Amino acid sequence: MGEAPKTILVVEDEDNIALALEHLMRREGYALKRVASGAEAMPAIARDHPDLVLLDVMLPEVSGYEICQSVRLDPALADVKILMMTARGNAMERRKGLALGADGFISKPFDVADLKAEVKRLLGGGG
Repeated sequence: MGEAPKTILVVEDEDNIALALEHLMRREGYALKRVASGAEAMPAIARDHPDLVLLDVMLPEVSGYEICQSVRLDPALADVKILMMTARGNAMERRKGLALGADGFISKPFDVADLKAEVKRLLGGGG
């Protein structure tokens, strides 16, 4: 009996980036969902309880930081991993994200190998 694939929720407002992520992660064997705004993120995370959230920092309505903090404040979502994506990727942003409970950080445009390695690290192997 194979396990069900790990699920990833992509929270990204830019379609081309979201599509690239979806394509890449599906190829790696993960099940994917996507929301395009910060406001949709928390309801989707609470409802779907994904194994991993690929979370853009810069989102319309609610920032990635706020979403990360909300997830971490909800004990029911304690096992949800958060990989934050930022176009700037400076040390300050990274520290802020990690302080709010992100499990990892990746800069955009992302290196495919780096992204795959981070996802694998957080989810423990392929889907």
